[in-house]
Amino acid sequence: MRLKYFYFSLIAIAFLSGCSNDSSANINNSSAEWAFKFVVWDGYIYRLSDEYVDDVDEEIGEVTKYSVMEGTYSGNFSNVYKKGTKYYTMQGISTEEAIAIEEEGKYRKAIRDEKYGEK
Repeated sequence: MRLKYFYFSLIAIAFLSGCSNDSSANINNSSAEWAFKFVVWDGYIYRLSDEYVDDVDEEIGEVTKYSVMEGTYSGNFSNVYKKGTKYYTMQGISTEEAIAIEEEGKYRKAIRDEKYGEK
């Protein structure tokens, strides 16, 4: 009888330990682990820089989709800025090089990277 109790206890402990580890792993994997902060405009990823600029020109778009969940989204997507955040051109800099993102009355430079959705 003691041997049955021992095996039952051992199986119960293993089962409970396995359940708690699996459920916490699922919770941790549900949030995004982005490699960097970015916006998408005109089919390209623009990585946010630490640089702020003053010479913005015309508005060229805005964030149409925001998510902290890793994935591929259509439109002007961002993993940082909420829907409606404006994008601008910068005087003397081509959009093939960089754009500016409106951020609380300032404009943060975002450097063009690769085509969105390609690795």
